[in-house]
Amino acid sequence: MKVGTDGVLLGAWAAGGQRILDIGTGTGVIALMMAQRFPDAQVSAIELDASAAQQAKENVAASPFSDRIAVEHVALQQYEALPFDAIVVNPPFFTHALAAKGCARAMARQTDSLSFRDLCRGGRRLLAEGGVMSLIIPADRCGEVETEAALAGLFLQRKVAIRTTERKQPKRCLLALGLRSAGSFPQEIRTMMENGNPTPWYQSLVSDFYL
Repeated sequence: MKVGTDGVLLGAWAAGGQRILDIGTGTGVIALMMAQRFPDAQVSAIELDASAAQQAKENVAASPFSDRIAVEHVALQQYEALPFDAIVVNPPFFTHALAAKGCARAMARQTDSLSFRDLCRGGRRLLAEGGVMSLIIPADRCGEVETEAALAGLFLQRKVAIRTTERKQPKRCLLALGLRSAGSFPQEIRTMMENGNPTPWYQSLVSDFYL
């Protein structure tokens, strides 16, 4: 699996803390980014797919942050831990499989393996008081996630709709959820200018993660 723009956006935007959980870490990119951004944090990363979890462990072992990141092959529904100050998740995209059964990429994008309801309930269970759960999701499913979050007892704190260019509709949403209500002011942000260059906002956000 390649490093995707979604993961980079989330890893650069998400709130942090002393204890951070990356749900569905995949190959560990977001966990590594959070460890880089927050030098005092301990990061736990969980992954349902065994091969992805193994690759994440190898990537972490080869990084400068190996003493602060722990990768575990486990489903969110079975995961038990003390509450976290920050939770980050780049969740599955599609309700049904769109590729061959057993394909790792298909699993990574199926909500059948982790529904938005289970995700929000799990996040609520593992989030500390004052903590923040940050997600990146398709814009057309944002309302669904906000509804499930509210039912689970999570409140919207920040929301950013991501456009690639001014002419295109928002493709992704960044959401920050917490245990208490906060006055949130939705934003719309572009990642690219009409000439194809990154916008200043995007450059500033991700500059620490690109050579």
